[in-house]
Amino acid sequence: MDVSQTYLATTLSGERQTADSALQRVAVELEATFLAEMLKSAGLGKARSAFGGGAGEEQFNSFLVRQQADQLARSGGIGLAESLFNALKDSRDGQY
Repeated sequence: MDVSQTYLATTLSGERQTADSALQRVAVELEATFLAEMLKSAGLGKARSAFGGGAGEEQFNSFLVRQQADQLARSGGIGLAESLFNALKDSRDGQY
């Protein structure tokens, strides 16, 4: 392999890694969105009278649920992000 072929292979490899990182971020974000909806459906974001209730609590509960879902997804989640990543990567690779 000459220098130009080596450079091209290295560049393509770097671009592929960057694209894989972007796909991974998207997959984790989609899992976090899914988990947030699941947590809301489970009643996690509902106001409780023990905290005093009110409009402020209702408005900020959604932020708490979203942060909890983000943390769950970033720490491994339920495996949805991995499945999404593999499907997106296979779809992308099939286009080349």
